[in-house]
Order: sequence, then structure tokens, then C-alpha cells
Amino acid sequence: MPIVSWIVLGLIAGFIGSKLVNKTGEGLILDIALGVVGAVVGGWVFRIFGMSGVTGLNVYSLIVAVVGAVVFLVAYHAIRRTA
Repeated sequence: MPIVSWIVLGLIAGFIGSKLVNKTGEGLILDIALGVVGAVVGGWVFRIFGMSGVTGLNVYSLIVAVVGAVVFLVAYHAIRRTA
């Protein structure tokens, strides 16, 4: 996937994921990073369950990235609270 697609998908997925978990956005750069990491994590989680990961700039990939961003944020906040 071209880098511009990753950035667009990351921005949208990171914003949605941070709104679902925190009720606030993390900021433009952090939302992009969160979405890209979410796409990687979501792709990994979906592959564990026998489904395909991110397939391009489409709704399915957005769902994968949002799920990954939410999983990443929940794990991050759980680790940060215990530390």
C-alpha cells in the first residue's frame, strides 16, 4: 500500500480508535501513528482468526485498523495504569 494510503487510513482509524477508547482525539500526528500501528496490530489479530488483514484503502481495512487501534490503546492504558 502506498505511504499516502497508510497515512490517510492511519489518520481515520487512529481518530476513530482514540474516540472510542479515550473520548478525545490524540492529535493529528499521534492519531496517524496510532492508526498505522492499529493497522499492523489489527492485521495480526485478524490473521490469527483466519481472516485477511489490511487489503488496501477500503472499509474492510478501516475496520481492521480501528480494531487494532482499540486493542493497542486498551493494552497501552492497562500497562500505563499498572506502572
